[in-house]
Amino acid sequence: MDKSRRLFVLLAMLVAVGLVFIVRLFFLQIVDTSNYYKAQAYGSNDITIYPARGTIVDRYGKLMVYNDAVYDLMVVPQKAKDFDKVALCHELMLDTNEFNKRLKKASKYNPREPSVIFKNLPFYLYTRLQEVLYQYPAFYIETKIDRRYNINGAAHLLGYMGEVTEKQLEQDKYYKPGDTKGITGLEKSYEVYLRGHKGKKVVLVDKFSKTQGSFAGGKFDSLPFAGDNIISSIDLDLQVFGEKLLANKIGSIVAIEPSTGEVLSIVNSPNYDPNLLVGQRRNKNFAALLLDPRKPLFNRALKAPYPPGSTFKTIQALIGMQEGVLTPDTKYPCSGGYHMGSITVGCHAHGSPLDLKNSITKSCNAYYCFVYRSILDNPKYPSVQDAYVKWTQYLNSFGIGVLTGIDLPEESKGIVKKPTYFEREFGKNWRSSNVISMSIGQGQIGLTPLQMANMACIIGNRGYFYTPHVVRSIGDKHFVPPAFSQRHYCMVNKMYFDTVIAGMANVCVPGGTAGHTGIPGITICAKTGTAQNPHGKDHSIFIAFAPRENPQIAICVIVENGGFGADYAAPIANLMIERYLSKNRGLPSAKPDMLNRMLKANLIGTTAKDSLNAKLSD
Repeated sequence: MDKSRRLFVLLAMLVAVGLVFIVRLFFLQIVDTSNYYKAQAYGSNDITIYPARGTIVDRYGKLMVYNDAVYDLMVVPQKAKDFDKVALCHELMLDTNEFNKRLKKASKYNPREPSVIFKNLPFYLYTRLQEVLYQYPAFYIETKIDRRYNINGAAHLLGYMGEVTEKQLEQDKYYKPGDTKGITGLEKSYEVYLRGHKGKKVVLVDKFSKTQGSFAGGKFDSLPFAGDNIISSIDLDLQVFGEKLLANKIGSIVAIEPSTGEVLSIVNSPNYDPNLLVGQRRNKNFAALLLDPRKPLFNRALKAPYPPGSTFKTIQALIGMQEGVLTPDTKYPCSGGYHMGSITVGCHAHGSPLDLKNSITKSCNAYYCFVYRSILDNPKYPSVQDAYVKWTQYLNSFGIGVLTGIDLPEESKGIVKKPTYFEREFGKNWRSSNVISMSIGQGQIGLTPLQMANMACIIGNRGYFYTPHVVRSIGDKHFVPPAFSQRHYCMVNKMYFDTVIAGMANVCVPGGTAGHTGIPGITICAKTGTAQNPHGKDHSIFIAFAPRENPQIAICVIVENGGFGADYAAPIANLMIERYLSKNRGLPSAKPDMLNRMLKANLIGTTAKDSLNAKLSD
């Protein structure tokens, strides 16, 4: 090849390489970065796309909790410069000092990230801002999800949503300022299932803050994923019925299906409408509820430890038989109560002596003073203190003095004292007579209504229970936490339950302590309780399960200051049992007079209620 030809080839190669570099630089500098420069020329916003929160339905598919769209005004603090603050505050009808405080809070968190400046815009304000927001490039509106409740009760069960705190923002990066999450109830327990996963959309905006389309063709966008829907174990009809029965009374109802541990109803009274804690009115209404002297925010069903009264005799009888100090034929006398030296535990009039079955039916106090002393003074233990420790282990196996593990927050263990407590009270060598009041569920012991309902489940199941739970399944795959299907056995042998159940089966028939409250055609096994109250009238308590074999419902009802167990708690519980077991709930009650009396009964007056209603927004 001659010299000129080689030079031509070399020049061609150089030109080709140069062209390659030029084309590559064109794509790198012009094509690939066009979106970048376009974004610089216009600006971009990262818009969070909030997923639909999972709904909650009852065991039959009736809707209990659903979603509603709300609108938040967002700000990117770093961009919030050189705008007419007075004009924007006028549009928002917001004091400039308050506006400055909110803007400062947003800047403190992260000046480059969007934060809520005005939460839950009223719809009229949302539409008006759409027309003027182009004047404020640092601000935009974000659509979020808030909750609506299809029932004006069950607030402690369902829970409510609230804005995340700074501590929660640090603990979970899923949230950002202004987000809400479940604070109580099911909304809190199942937050990670209900909340779903956020999406993101990056949009271009012009100098007037108007959206000009998607950034990079949606390359950086992501889709939201809706939260899991939840099928609860609650019977909505039974829940509403229970709230009507307990209206104008203070107390609670807990109903459970013994064969599964599924909670059918949890009623607290006073209650409140969960819709009061939604949207802009949330803070104002929460403050009013918090200051209400009747404490409607207090979850009595899970947190309040009550003396169980005579309902506790069922447990004492079972422990006594298991310990070998009591048999079905054991009889004890009662002469108006139990008497030992200066100690007297009174009792009502009934025949004497009684055997074990009839001691349950007639609820003899003296009988269980003898039983409890025989448990604690059992010679097989070195001391009363050792026997007491064993007794508390029995209680723990019945879910007493420990958490039941229910899938709701704020559960209390109740009250079961350690031996050291009595050492401080009565000395190191304290005796059974020092704690004799606990023989009949008084004194230094307290059970929550949930624990008492679970106690009824254990008796109905002849010795075991499932962890109480308010969720049947989660999501499309109907996931059920494995812990809900595990049986927990108490320390009492199955053979000892029949005598106690036989005594309970006669409580709601003539001659029993709640003989006037029975429901025709249903064998209700029950135990009344009257818990002494140092602050006023005694509390009315009742536990029951029905039917006798293969029970479908177990229940505890407590009515504070309701008097004897048969006065209010027993009628309410038996009406609930009738309602649940009825195949046709449209039929009238077999006890219409008892039903009307419970619906009309008012044990708390109207002053506090009217005062509260005056403070609440609807």
